[in-house]
Amino acid sequence: MKVQQGTAYPLGATYDGNGTNFAIFSGAATAVTLCLFDKDDVETRVRLAAPDAFVWHCYLPRILPGQKYGYRVDGPFDPPKGWRCNANKLLLDPYAKAVSGSIQWDQAMFSYNFGDPGSFNADDSAPFMVKGVVTSPFFDWQGDQPPNVPYHRTVIYEAHVKGLTQLHPQIPLAERGTYAGVAHPAVIGHLHKIGVTAIELMPVHQFVQDFHLLQKGLTNYWGYNSIGFLAPHNAYNSTGDVGQQVQEFKAMVRTLHAAGIEVILDVVYNHTAEGNHMVPTLALKGIDNEAYYRLVEHDKQYYLDYTGTGNTLNARSPHSMQLIMDSLRYWTTEMHVDGFRFDLAASLAREFYEVDRLASFFEIIQQDPVISQVKLIAEPWDVGPGGYQVGNFPPLWTEWNGRYRDTVRDFWRGHPSTLGEFASRLTGSADLYEHSGRRPFASINFVTAHDGFTLADLVSHNEKHNEANGEDNRDGESYNRSWNCGVEGTTTDRKVQVLRARQQRNFLTTLLLSQGVPMLLHGDELGRTQQGNNNAYCQDSELTWLHWEDPDWPLAEFVAALAGLRLAHPIFRRNRFFSGRPVRRELGQKLPDIVWLNLDGSVMLPEDWDVDLARAIGVFYNGGGIGDYDDLGIPITDVNFLVVFNSNDSAVTFTLPPAEYADRWEQVIDTAGRRTDLRIFEADGTMALAPKSVVVLRAHTPPAEDEDYSAEASLAATPRKTSEQQAPMPTAAQSVES
Repeated sequence: MKVQQGTAYPLGATYDGNGTNFAIFSGAATAVTLCLFDKDDVETRVRLAAPDAFVWHCYLPRILPGQKYGYRVDGPFDPPKGWRCNANKLLLDPYAKAVSGSIQWDQAMFSYNFGDPGSFNADDSAPFMVKGVVTSPFFDWQGDQPPNVPYHRTVIYEAHVKGLTQLHPQIPLAERGTYAGVAHPAVIGHLHKIGVTAIELMPVHQFVQDFHLLQKGLTNYWGYNSIGFLAPHNAYNSTGDVGQQVQEFKAMVRTLHAAGIEVILDVVYNHTAEGNHMVPTLALKGIDNEAYYRLVEHDKQYYLDYTGTGNTLNARSPHSMQLIMDSLRYWTTEMHVDGFRFDLAASLAREFYEVDRLASFFEIIQQDPVISQVKLIAEPWDVGPGGYQVGNFPPLWTEWNGRYRDTVRDFWRGHPSTLGEFASRLTGSADLYEHSGRRPFASINFVTAHDGFTLADLVSHNEKHNEANGEDNRDGESYNRSWNCGVEGTTTDRKVQVLRARQQRNFLTTLLLSQGVPMLLHGDELGRTQQGNNNAYCQDSELTWLHWEDPDWPLAEFVAALAGLRLAHPIFRRNRFFSGRPVRRELGQKLPDIVWLNLDGSVMLPEDWDVDLARAIGVFYNGGGIGDYDDLGIPITDVNFLVVFNSNDSAVTFTLPPAEYADRWEQVIDTAGRRTDLRIFEADGTMALAPKSVVVLRAHTPPAEDEDYSAEASLAATPRKTSEQQAPMPTAAQSVES
């Protein structure tokens, strides 16, 4: 085989149309061997020449896309000093753009002998190891353009590639559970119907199935166990795993973009599947352990764990940071994705010990001309000390607002003393984001997410039911802020069923009419249940898949109506925070942009917020455009709205405000299920609210008189000339010439 020197950049396997350049970083290596595998997994080894700045490289002519490969790294093996090189272990290229196969768990995968963690194992792991794949960079994007939906118009749908599509009857069997399934017209049609503008896919980076789960007959369903940061997970492809997954992923993105839907990836850069010191050597651990992982200073055989998974990526290392940034740029420029949600993002901001909002991670992203222009969403916490950082990420970032989730859940289960915080969460959480110059859309609002109860389970269970996970129900969050409406789990009690349906509508109405960016969990709009399992990370089964043949279609129609209302009225998706001024208004002053109302219709004063058992509130939205502008700087105008929330267990009476707010109000939503088309309310009148319900009122404008667009009406409205004024009719020849 002809071997040429090649180049140190770019890292990974890069096909140029004639051959492939291979490059890998390792500062710990004394020698690096490239291993090529044919279709029968017969191995050919190529020793790489001396490195450039610790990058080992070569160029091989006639090595084409589809070629499988890996590396063997010679070097010191001394775990107490942080060195874990072992040339007997085949290593996955961290820059591999596709991965073939799946890991087969065997003693050979481990660098120590079972029962003796301090020993050295020399078994060859290649027969049991996944391989990288050389891929083609060429793809017909057909003029693909990103939708570039502004944040304030964005509605996010968090979804699992397999769970969303596995049971859809309109998707061909071969495409269910795959990228092609996500791009199927039936799925896109549903997303359009419920107003989704961005689909946020749970991890699609190549991930590993955990040995301990496989032993129990379970799998790592969620995928928060990455091993390849540039490779789309091969099990989600419908045709093959030697590069086809890259083409299919790109085709999915192209199709979603053509439908106006953005693609956001849930990315896991905080840790890898290599776990702690007892877990196999798969990639980074054997390439350059200390450069890529956070190690315990006084005993480097152990890993710092701020993620709860055994290890934490060393984001203060330039090589780890390069890997993260190269991965982000690749997915943005080559795969055309529109944004990223960073799992346990606080761990990436730990320069040394504490979370630092000025960390290098933020600085690099801030100045990057590519990554700074896409949607950046933080899960703003980790499991380390001081890890809960909601509201503390710098400008440019949006955040999963965990406080929104907790407050809205507390309000609707009737928890006391939540009224003031509920009002803040409803209006964009200015207390969390305004101080840093961010806008309401910095708050990614959600009530449910993959981690926890589904919406149907939130209103059906007080306790978690995770027995199927094989951990005696010890796993998962025990404090869920849920309420089962009086009966735990499934029931035939009609009153409980009606109340649960109403509570789901209450949550969805609150979510979609809050300032900020709403995020729906896939299937919540269809009543999906996991039977009370709030930690279904290992359940790749019908328990977690979306059942399209038996959905709650009325609830989906309700979500569609809410999304349509939000889209039609910018008052529910403002660019700027409300001011609410003046709080105490003098006679003749204009109405503020927002007014909070007591049940008697009076304006709430500061002292009214301190009432412990207050569980109902009205909020007036001034549509006059006070203080908010569109993307072009033009003042926004809208109609006035009045929304009344009642989380009491009993009905309440609300007195409507005086005529200066609106002479009459028409009801557009009542989560209690009462008809809205005939309900008109007068200023200063009263309105009954059912227990646990929301009513949305819009300022009533009498419909204009129907105009007659008939031909006769058009002729009647046109002045007619007298016979003397009328020109002679043209001849047939003249008409043709004309």
